[in-house]
Amino acid sequence: MLTQKQSELLTFLTTHMQTHDVPPSFDEMRDALGLASKSGIHRLVSGLEERGYIRRLANRARAIEILKQANPAQAVMKAVNSAVDSVSLPLLGRIAAGTPIEALSDPTTHLEVPASMIGSGEHFALEIIGDSMTGVGILEGDTVLIQRADTARHGDIVVALINKQEATLKTLLKEPGRIGLEAANPKYETRFFSSGEVEVQGKLAGLIRNY
Repeated sequence: MLTQKQSELLTFLTTHMQTHDVPPSFDEMRDALGLASKSGIHRLVSGLEERGYIRRLANRARAIEILKQANPAQAVMKAVNSAVDSVSLPLLGRIAAGTPIEALSDPTTHLEVPASMIGSGEHFALEIIGDSMTGVGILEGDTVLIQRADTARHGDIVVALINKQEATLKTLLKEPGRIGLEAANPKYETRFFSSGEVEVQGKLAGLIRNY
């Protein structure tokens, strides 16, 4: 009996080899299963080999031979469950949690995330660059999940577009006649702008961290 992840990997191996005639790389397997590191793939591959589903050929790159396949009905059920339990979000590039950088957008890249991490509405993902939000647990290299919105409340952590050119992730401050973007790191000062200079692009909905 295979675990869910073992079954998903075996199904992916089978489909990839039928399509490309060669086994996938460990990076491709990791990305397909949504794992953070290749060590998890190594464990899954070893588990499939121990159970007699695959055989690794020594001294050859990408050398995996499939000896038997998962139960077709089980594979279909796992695929259905995976589709229900995860969603694909556009990864639009990088955003500064520090000095604002030019806004980036690359809607061709997507990220699979658990559906339970986000609520209703449209969402997208961004990779964090900089250290200005470390005080609220947002670190460089993290991926933030953003709910699209053009308004936010005082105190919300938002993606702010400054003068239609620079994007940053900060806490929104609403004061009479001006908008503040506050860092969560004492080495960065709060920056203030007129209301027309700042556009809210979305609100923080979740965070993913790779170890």
